[in-house]
Amino acid sequence: MSNAAARAPDLELTQVLAECRRRDRLRILLGIAIAALLLVSLAASGGLELRRYADAGRTIIQLLADATPPDFARGAAWLKPLFETLMMSVGATLISGLAAFPLSLLAARTTRFPKPVAGAAQLLLNIARSIPELVFGIIFVAAVGFGPLAGLLALACHSVGMLGKFATEHLEHLDQAPAAALESQGVSRAGIIRFCLVPQVLPRLVDLTLYRWEHNVRAASVMGMVGAGGLGLELITAFSLFEYREAVAILFVILATVSIIDLASRRLRMLLVERS
Repeated sequence: MSNAAARAPDLELTQVLAECRRRDRLRILLGIAIAALLLVSLAASGGLELRRYADAGRTIIQLLADATPPDFARGAAWLKPLFETLMMSVGATLISGLAAFPLSLLAARTTRFPKPVAGAAQLLLNIARSIPELVFGIIFVAAVGFGPLAGLLALACHSVGMLGKFATEHLEHLDQAPAAALESQGVSRAGIIRFCLVPQVLPRLVDLTLYRWEHNVRAASVMGMVGAGGLGLELITAFSLFEYREAVAILFVILATVSIIDLASRRLRMLLVERS
């Protein structure tokens, strides 16, 4: 017995060391795989062709010289496009937030909806997420005409896919013990969703929606490329006319807008999430 007891710690130590060596090997293999993937991606995109970098620095310096100082002479004419950009981002974020949560409830495995229903919801979220915003913009410009409405609908569709994906994953990683306790007491699935899942996931969804709002402001700024209005149209027009100083001024306006919205979303996040 004494010999067996003495050998037990040695056996445990051997097992721990073996597990550590196994993890070290996995880390090394993972590092090699990441390095190889990086090299392959650079080679496929031409990033290993050094001649392509020969004039890059000089060209960038020349562009910066042509773009300074920023020209704000037409600043007053940007107020309406800026307002359109903000309204596109707000409307798209609200619509997508309201639509993403019900779809995530249907798609999540933990809510245990019938497989055809969950599969259809997952497919819809995948489609919305996989189509680029500019492609949605082209579709809606053709459907509803030029202007910010097309941009709003395009951003909303793509945002539904992203928010729905995040919300679905969060629902599937929730602690299932409270739901199991309610189910053992005979609470219906609707009751479990209402009193258990929604309170747990809602603060996170609000947080994600606020982050998505910041993204939509930036995305709305380029929807003008497909005729969806906003500051993007002014930006593309400036670049097309080689008015780089004006283009940089518009970029400064976009930067200031995103920074202000970032501060506002932080305050909202503290109010709605961190104090909840």
